[in-house]
Amino acid sequence: MANGEQTNSLPAANAFDRRNAAWYIDKLVQALIFVGGISAIIFVAGIFVFITKEGLGFILDRFDFVEFFTSEYWYPAEEEDPEYGILAMIAGTASVTVLAMLVAIPFSLGTAIYIAEFATGKTRETLKILVELLAAIPSVVWGFIGLSIMNPLIIAVFDVPVGLNVLNAGIILGLMAAPIMTSIAEDALKAVPDRYREAAEAMGATRWQVIQKTVLPAARNGLLGAVLLGVGRAFGETMAVLMATGHSINIPDSVFDSVRALPATIAAELGETAVGSEHYQALFTLGIFLFMVTFVINLSADLIIRDTAKK
Repeated sequence: MANGEQTNSLPAANAFDRRNAAWYIDKLVQALIFVGGISAIIFVAGIFVFITKEGLGFILDRFDFVEFFTSEYWYPAEEEDPEYGILAMIAGTASVTVLAMLVAIPFSLGTAIYIAEFATGKTRETLKILVELLAAIPSVVWGFIGLSIMNPLIIAVFDVPVGLNVLNAGIILGLMAAPIMTSIAEDALKAVPDRYREAAEAMGATRWQVIQKTVLPAARNGLLGAVLLGVGRAFGETMAVLMATGHSINIPDSVFDSVRALPATIAAELGETAVGSEHYQALFTLGIFLFMVTFVINLSADLIIRDTAKK
């Protein structure tokens, strides 16, 4: 009888052990996820602390708010009277970003609508894979496209002396930002409940009227988040902009003017400056400004998308 009781207790003990193992594994996974999340926050905070530390000397000793944000003259290498004005670079960055959005929004919205509302089966999966592959192209490759293909094409089509300008960079950045905007926009459209579509169709609306009058208004917050993520992507891009804009400090009067963007300035000049010099610290001050702008843009987009997901 005792042997029978001992035999019967073995499965219960094994089940208890298995529950314990599963419990420990679950806790371990939770701990790893927590550490991963905390690490991401620590890395972001560490980056901000690092660039702030490197630029703090310039901010405390040399920074002039009016000159920095309202002067268009950037001559940090002058020995007697260096000038640190970023107005022209802000204008160049903004002009390229705006043009990029004018290119990316119709392209990404149209693609997202087709994938979410019209494409089915293998067609949908193939298009989604192509969009993801487009996002995987390195920025330096896009820069080469702007330099070797768009540059001579713009010169030939518009009869301008130089094809490295706002138009070139805007088109390239628009194509670079379009994949992420397409993915987010498609998710926003798919998140609209099917009952909205069914109700509109029951009232006699055509397919396009359902999309225009029902789906797009319901997904507007998610679509806005997609646009903001695209703006953040374009605003912070470095290598492609450096290669496609002409890298000339200039407030543009037209899309055919060469400009210089803020991230490209940091990339081009940081390697040529002495560590700890005033010029070096000024470039890190540019980095602080860029970090804050892109952080606010991406945070706003994330909050909008989260709000859409809750609804």
